[in-house]
Amino acid sequence: MEALYSRPGFDRKLNVVVLGAVVMILLAFPPGEAFDPLDPNGNITIKWDVMTWTGDGYMQAQVTMYNYQQYRHIEAPGWILGWAWAKKEVIWSMQGAEATMQGDCSKFHGDVPHCCKKDPTIVDLLPGVAYSAQSANCCRGGVLSSYVQDPLNSVASFQIVVGKAGTSNITVALPKNFTLTTPGPGYTCSPAKVVKPSLFPTPDGRRHTQALMTWNLTCTYSQFLAQRAPTCCVSLSTFYNDVIVPCQNCACACRPNISQPLLSTVPMCVDPEDVFAQSTSSANQRPGASAIIQNQAPPTLLYCSMDMCPIHIHWHVKTNYVDYWRAKVSIINRHVKNYTMWNLVVQHPNFNNLTETFSFQYKGLTSYGAINDTAMFWGIKYYNDMLLEAGDNGNVQSEILMRKDPRFTFTQGWAIPHRILFNGDECVMPPPTSYPFMPNGSIKVKTGLFLHVVLALAVVYLATVL
Repeated sequence: MEALYSRPGFDRKLNVVVLGAVVMILLAFPPGEAFDPLDPNGNITIKWDVMTWTGDGYMQAQVTMYNYQQYRHIEAPGWILGWAWAKKEVIWSMQGAEATMQGDCSKFHGDVPHCCKKDPTIVDLLPGVAYSAQSANCCRGGVLSSYVQDPLNSVASFQIVVGKAGTSNITVALPKNFTLTTPGPGYTCSPAKVVKPSLFPTPDGRRHTQALMTWNLTCTYSQFLAQRAPTCCVSLSTFYNDVIVPCQNCACACRPNISQPLLSTVPMCVDPEDVFAQSTSSANQRPGASAIIQNQAPPTLLYCSMDMCPIHIHWHVKTNYVDYWRAKVSIINRHVKNYTMWNLVVQHPNFNNLTETFSFQYKGLTSYGAINDTAMFWGIKYYNDMLLEAGDNGNVQSEILMRKDPRFTFTQGWAIPHRILFNGDECVMPPPTSYPFMPNGSIKVKTGLFLHVVLALAVVYLATVL
């Protein structure tokens, strides 16, 4: 065996084998594919249903977007859907959405198409548009709720009339190179493929009509592809330890130095007492047309902190009962903007025994069989579903009651969550070495010593009495 390892060229052959294995793995899992272990089946499915077409090449279709992600939603300025036409198609009209650019329609005389671009980009209409321009599940400014939090508003759709598209399901060509930005990059979309035509029930449910042709595609999210810095951090405290573990320094970004030139990638930082800077901030204004077209979020303006995170999560182990224990979770907004439809995902080994939450709604996210160590929390509508901008009222909080299981212990940071996500982005946890562990002579040890002393005194007392 030693002679085999010492043979010339053995290392070269081994390297070739390893390289081949790596290439096969990369081919099997292309970089565009994303996998979220907390939501393995989460995606946005986009479905095209061709409802009618005419002999001169007009096609009317209904495009529907289904957000099957359990906790990741789309915030303002909303989704932008793009694709490339396979031939020389043009968009004659739309309802429930619009193309951001009309393109060059100079070769058309008389009626002019809605969009002549080879690669159109489509956005949702804003609330309050004329009723004649609306369609079902439209006109929310591109905001799309997550499936668990608000299933009724996790669907968006629009109608589109396409010219030069073909005259049958044989001559029509599927669009290519779909993109979804929400806002910024992060989603990658699969090619469209023809599927079984959709069925549409009549209002009385006794008859179903059928689409002439249906194709769909799926778009999955990856925070790595989005190239986003963390947007939240976690601090920790417990009743059995006086140490408060803060967010890590520079967890999301480093506090900008006034002497250095301001870079676009560095968030602006204002003092909490500087009311004038907040009132003049462009972050409080509605994003303009150019920002929506370029799919850019409003400028980041934060209250100054050492971690420079827009959202600060604090987990406090509050109380220890005989059969239960209680934790308090607080969400502090340092961003000079309001968060609507916020949600918090927490992974903790005791969530199988989560008994009750106070002032938050929650749902367990069972990812793998009977293992349920992950829960999603969100606010109660009209009470704390909106997380207000930084300031005295810029926080929401709740307490969580959990039943102890046989594995329960406060030692070695067991009561601390494994992962926390806010609005789908993972928060920066403190290093495990800094967790507030049980001190020497902990409650458990003291209780046991106390019981031993009481039992010894009882034995002595009974011996003297008897």
